[in-house]
Amino acid sequence: MQNARGHDHDDTFDYDYIVVGSGFGGSVCAHRLTEKGYDVGIMEQGKRWTPDSMPRSNWHIRHWLWRPMLGLRGFFTMSFFRHVIVLHGNAVGGGSITYAQTLLVPPDKVWDNGQWAALNDWHAVMPGHYATAKKMLGVTTNQIIAPADLGLKRMAEVAGCEDTWYPTDVGIFFGPEGSHDKAALGTAYPDPYFDGEGPERHSCIGCGGCMMGCQHGAKNTLDKNYLYLAEKHGAKMHAETKVIDVVPLNGKADGEDGYAVTTVPSTFAGLTLGRGKRTFTCHSIVFSGSSLGTQELLFTLKDRGSLPNISAALGQRVRTNAESLISCRIPDSEADMSKGIAIGSGIHIDEYTHIEATRYPAGSDFMGLLFTAMAKGKPGWTRPFSWLSAMGKLFVANPLRAMKFQLPWRFAKETIIFLCMQTADGHLDMKLKRLWYWPFRKALVTEGKRIATFIPEANDFVIRGAKAIGAIPGSSFTEVLFNIPTTAHCMGGAAMAATPEEGVCDGHNRVFHYQNMLICDSSMLAANLGVNPSLTITALTEHAMSHVPIKS
Repeated sequence: MQNARGHDHDDTFDYDYIVVGSGFGGSVCAHRLTEKGYDVGIMEQGKRWTPDSMPRSNWHIRHWLWRPMLGLRGFFTMSFFRHVIVLHGNAVGGGSITYAQTLLVPPDKVWDNGQWAALNDWHAVMPGHYATAKKMLGVTTNQIIAPADLGLKRMAEVAGCEDTWYPTDVGIFFGPEGSHDKAALGTAYPDPYFDGEGPERHSCIGCGGCMMGCQHGAKNTLDKNYLYLAEKHGAKMHAETKVIDVVPLNGKADGEDGYAVTTVPSTFAGLTLGRGKRTFTCHSIVFSGSSLGTQELLFTLKDRGSLPNISAALGQRVRTNAESLISCRIPDSEADMSKGIAIGSGIHIDEYTHIEATRYPAGSDFMGLLFTAMAKGKPGWTRPFSWLSAMGKLFVANPLRAMKFQLPWRFAKETIIFLCMQTADGHLDMKLKRLWYWPFRKALVTEGKRIATFIPEANDFVIRGAKAIGAIPGSSFTEVLFNIPTTAHCMGGAAMAATPEEGVCDGHNRVFHYQNMLICDSSMLAANLGVNPSLTITALTEHAMSHVPIKS
């Protein structure tokens, strides 16, 4: 049998490890495995992006949104479910291309909750891995305090929690220590992180464009650290490549002899007609395609009988960080709220609730279509009436201002988006089912009780604070009209646990019932973190890789 590299021996693998996905988790695996002498192949369905190829605004839909079946080949995805809307990314470098580069350590108490609580002495184990992750991702404190951050600080003063305000820890290069001044903005520097092993960097100019893909070489995306080093030292990237099947070799059901991995191009023809199909062999495989991507792939493999022994806990306890997106908009604002970095500051309004000030760059006003006036009241069928009342009051008070508030133009310059998260427990379940409106294929669907639609404490904070800065508070249309919240942090679904009855992988990320198989992405997380999860995914993957021996 001839394999994908042209070898003619049954006992020869194309790769020692195949890593499915190149985001936080996948890139860490690729680097550490390559470092340990393994031959690594990375299967990434997204495109490779450069500063010159990034879309100039999110109105450039074809180059921003990822919907290959519709010819949209960007890096940002919105997945719509009955219970939640999930925002996530697809690219070489995974979600790091579009994320807001906020890298925070969660409260210690998260390790005492969820299925992972008894798997390790996490309080003792994780600090070292967090330190490694911070060093690799170039974590530093935000040095650009911009109008949106000052707005959040003023609102915190009104709420009596100003002492909790802080500039975020972020993965951004601001220039050598002490050099960040206006004259130095955008200056090129030799690799400042890896003793010359990494790429040249440019200091941040504070344009607010982090979530549109950094066009200036200042954001520490994975293609500039973990993934860059992995590829430099031999890892092979297969971009725009989607994995559609994983089968144990030689009839060994537990994968003892390795796996055959089948892929197609992640384009319309590849996905629908199977054109360009290839099969690679590997001794070991790592699933790192994000919570949604890994769940969908594992469900598909279990359903078709390729990996039938995947735990029945797959899809259970999917978490959203108990998250809510709300806003504050100042029509005709004199201060430009788009300036700064994507998430420049945060506060804690109570023990459980964390809020961050978020922004898009000037001209990227597409998200303005998703927001409307904030409605009070309870979730459910009565809330749209509260919204109508709120909109009516706005138009009666000042019709022109109300119209400007509702239209998307100038949204980025006039708006602070608040990313609100809680450590409070709450989850939903996912299954793979045929869609009633498109029965020709199966897809992920959500089940179970509805998660919290909004965070009352956060809404109250924004309503009070908006008055102090002359703003109009806002909520997302889907939250108000359809009782559906939005999250940028889908987690769990293939979580760590002590047994296969409780989770899909163990405390070293090894998949139950299979050999040579790991899960290293947000699907492994077993509790709401209350902060952006990227740093924790990175640190937990460092922990998993620390248990992989050097290749003999």
